[in-house]
Amino acid sequence: MSDTAVSAGRFVGQAVARKEDPRLLTGRGRYTDDVILPNMLHAHFLRSDLARATITHLDVSAAREAEGVVAVFTADDLNDKVAVSMLPSMFQGADDFMAPIFPLAKDDVRFVGDPIVLIVARNRYLAEDAAELVEIDFDPLQAVVDWFTAAADMENKVHENRMANVCMMMGVPMSDEAKAECEAAAHTIEASFIQHRYSAVPMECRAVVADYNPFDKFLDVHIASQNPHEVRCVLARVTGLPENNIRVRIGDVGGGFGLKSFMGREEQTVALAAFLMNAPIKWSEDRRENLIASAHARQELVKATMYVDADHKILGIDMDHLDDSGAYPIGGGSAGPLVGPLMTGPYKIDRLGWNATQVWTNTCGSAAYRGPWMMETTAREELMDYAARELGIDPLEFRRINVLQDSDLPYDNPGGQHIENVSPSLSMEQAAEAIGYDDFRKEQAKALAEGRYLGIGIAGYVEPQPNVMVYGNEPCHVRMHPDGRVDVFIGSGAHGQGLETTTAQLAAEHLGVHIDDVTVHQGDTESAPFGPGTGGSRSGPMIGAAVTEASIMLKEKVLAIAAHLLEAAPEDLEAAEGVVSVKGTPAKSITIKQVADTVYGGRAPLPHELDRTLEVMHRYDAPPTMWSNACHATTVEVDPVTGMVKFLRYVVAEDCGRMINPNIVDGQVHGGVAQGIGGVLYEENVYDADGNPLASTFLDYLLPTAHEIPEIETIHIETPASTVGGYKGVGEGGAIAAPAAVFNAVADALAPLGVKLFDQPLSPDKIVAAVIAANG
Repeated sequence: MSDTAVSAGRFVGQAVARKEDPRLLTGRGRYTDDVILPNMLHAHFLRSDLARATITHLDVSAAREAEGVVAVFTADDLNDKVAVSMLPSMFQGADDFMAPIFPLAKDDVRFVGDPIVLIVARNRYLAEDAAELVEIDFDPLQAVVDWFTAAADMENKVHENRMANVCMMMGVPMSDEAKAECEAAAHTIEASFIQHRYSAVPMECRAVVADYNPFDKFLDVHIASQNPHEVRCVLARVTGLPENNIRVRIGDVGGGFGLKSFMGREEQTVALAAFLMNAPIKWSEDRRENLIASAHARQELVKATMYVDADHKILGIDMDHLDDSGAYPIGGGSAGPLVGPLMTGPYKIDRLGWNATQVWTNTCGSAAYRGPWMMETTAREELMDYAARELGIDPLEFRRINVLQDSDLPYDNPGGQHIENVSPSLSMEQAAEAIGYDDFRKEQAKALAEGRYLGIGIAGYVEPQPNVMVYGNEPCHVRMHPDGRVDVFIGSGAHGQGLETTTAQLAAEHLGVHIDDVTVHQGDTESAPFGPGTGGSRSGPMIGAAVTEASIMLKEKVLAIAAHLLEAAPEDLEAAEGVVSVKGTPAKSITIKQVADTVYGGRAPLPHELDRTLEVMHRYDAPPTMWSNACHATTVEVDPVTGMVKFLRYVVAEDCGRMINPNIVDGQVHGGVAQGIGGVLYEENVYDADGNPLASTFLDYLLPTAHEIPEIETIHIETPASTVGGYKGVGEGGAIAAPAAVFNAVADALAPLGVKLFDQPLSPDKIVAAVIAANG
C-alpha cells in the first residue's frame, strides 16, 4: 500500500530471499566465539557481589599458582597501562561530564558485577576455578539505588570524585509568553509515566578474541560489535598502537540492538591484556554477566503537563525527564538530549518546555537500546490516551484533532526539529482502518456487558534519521572483476539486518548485473572503508544512498567503455542482467564481462581519455534531516482476576520511504514489536534496596516466546525521502511505538474498572494490584 507511485525495480523493492540465510540457518555462521587460534588463552572476570563497598583486602597469590593459570591481573597491574590513562568510548571520558572508567575496580566497587580481577588461563573452566581462590574483603557502604532521590543524596555518592550523583542536566524552558498562553488553556492535564529497566539480551552475548604479535607490532581482534572501525579507534587509544597496526573483524553478529554500538569495558580490558601478554585471549560473556553487568536500558521517568484548549487542540507540553544511567553508562547512556526536543512527536504542538536530568546509581550502567530516545514516544502516547480519558474524548479522535497533516509539512517543531516527508496522519488512519477501530469499540461495549475487558491502544511517532551532525557520511567501495562480477565493500557492522542482501540488491539494480554476481564485504577494517557502523536506523538511508551512487558511478564507466566498443553514444545504452545494449536495439549488445575483460586483459585498444579503473570509492554525505514514521494499533483482552493479557490483533502502518526489500522491512518491524511487547509485559531488571540484581538468569528475567507474540499485520506506506533512492530507516521503528501501544490497550481495557496506569512493566501481579487498588 502506498501513497505515492513508487515502482519496484528488477531487484530494489522486491522480496529477494536473504543471501545470508543459508549460512545462518544451517548453523554455519562464524561468530566471535567460533574463533579458535593456536595457543589461545581464555579470560574470566571476578566481579563484585556488592553494589557499593570499599575493598579492604585483595590477595590473588593462590589464584596465580592455580592449575592452568597464565596470568592474574588486578587494577594495580592494568589500570595504569591504558595509553590514554582511562578507558575511552565515544561520548565518554571527559572529566567534566562522564565519570572516568578503568579496566578494573581498584579501591571500591560501584555495582554488583563491577570487574575486580581478570584471570587468564588455558581454558575458561580453569580460570573460573582460580577465581574461587581469590581472597577479597569489603567494607560495605550504603548503595545508591533509589534513582528518584539520587540527585539529592549528597552523603552517598556513586563516584567520590564527582560533586553529586548528577551525571548531566540540560533543558530548554518554555518562554514566558508561551507559558502564559498555556496556563490560560481550558484544560491542564498532569501525569507521570515510568519506563522500567530492561535489557537488550541479544542471542549472542558480548565476545572478543584479541591477539597481539610483538614482532609485527600488530593487534588482530575478532569481536561481536556493530562498529568495527570504532573498535579500532578505541583500541588505538587503549594500547597506543597506530590504527593501521590494528585489524578488527566482526564476522557474524547475533544481535546488537545498541548494546554493541560502543566497545565495552571488558572487551577493552581483554584486548589490553592480550597486548601486554603478547598472546591470543578470548572472552565470551555468559548470560549472567549479560544480565547483571553488560548494560541496561530505559529506567526513565517523565513528568508531563499538557495544555489543551476548549476545542481539544493541544497548546503545549511542559516536561521533566529523569534518566537512571547506572554507575558506568556506555556511550553516554542517556537519550535526554533527544527525548525533550522530540516530545511533540507527530503532532502540531507549538509550545514546548523540557528539562532532562541523568543520575548515577550503584547499578549496571545504561546503554543505547533500539530507539534509545523511545521515552518521548512512550510518555507522549500514554499521555495522549490519559488526557483523552480525562477530557471525555475518544483517544483516536483526540489524535485526529492534533496530528500533523500533509498541509502542515514541512513542520518545525518547538524542539528545533525540521520534520518533512512523513505521513503521520495517513499512517494513523491506515492503522485505525485496518484494525477496525469503530467496529472494535462496539465489540468492546458488548464484551463489557458480559463481564469481559477488551482494550485498544494506538501509538504513533516520527523518528529522526541520520543527519550530517551525527553521522557525517557513509562510504562504499565497488569493484568489478575481469569476469564482470562485483565486490561491494561497506563500512557497516551488520548484526542481523540483512545488509548482505539489500546491498547486493542495490548494486545489482544500479549496475545492471544479476544479484548473484554481487558479493558484499563488511566488518573487516583491512578491507572495509572507514564508516560509523550500524545504529540509529542509518543502514537504509545511508548505506542505501552510498551504494546507489557508487554503483551508478561505476556503471557510467562501464557504459563509456561499452559505447566505444559498440560505436554508440553512452546515453543511448542501457545495462541489465549483465548485458549492455543499445536502447531499442537489444541485438546490438555486449556483455559486461566482455567490457571488463577488455579493460583488464587489454583485448582491444581503448582511448586514453576513458577511465579504465573499474572501481569506485565514494562517500555519501548525510542530509540535514530525515524522518520515518509509523502508527501501531493493537487490541487485547485483560483478565482482571489473573492479570493476564491476551492479544487479539496487532497492526503496524509504517513509512520507511522506498522499500529495498519488503520481507526485510517486515522482519525489522516484527522483531521490534516483539521486543516492545517483551519490555511492557515480561522483561525487567529488578534490584533490591541494597543494589542486588534479582534477575540474573532467564528463570527470573522473562522473555516472550513465539507463543506470546501475536501475528503482526503490516501496512507499508512509501513516502520517499528527499535523498538518493528515497530510502529511510526502519530498524528501530517497531520497538519505539510498541510499548505505548500495548500499554494504552491494557489501560483502555481496565478503564471501566477505574484503573489508572502510569508504570511499567504490566506484569500480572501489577495489573491485579492496580485493579484491587482502584476497587478497594
